[in-house]
Amino acid sequence: MSEIPRIDKPWGYELHWAKTDRYVGKIIHIDKGHALSLQYHNTKDETIMLLSGKLLFEIQEHGQLVKHEVAPGRPFHVTPGTVHRMTAIEDCDVVEVSTPELDDVVRLEDRYGREDRK
Repeated sequence: MSEIPRIDKPWGYELHWAKTDRYVGKIIHIDKGHALSLQYHNTKDETIMLLSGKLLFEIQEHGQLVKHEVAPGRPFHVTPGTVHRMTAIEDCDVVEVSTPELDDVVRLEDRYGREDRK
């Protein structure tokens, strides 16, 4: 068995535990107080579930950005075009299963200067 690739990020890291031409599985570790971009995907379809910690999950619902304080075990399905963001209230581990378009990220806001320039 090969080693699971770790991708360091400014907010923590990702472990890519499954990658095929049809799906990708990740563990996303977010350090307390850090956040991923406010983003959406054009094609990528993903489902996330918090494994450990406490998470603030923002997701577009009926045209509004709604905040959910999430405990472990609650899944969210994020369809293409849906604006969303994860912020760690405590150190968090999130499992994500998605279609394989890993570079399909449109960043609207980013604490780390990675916004997409229009």
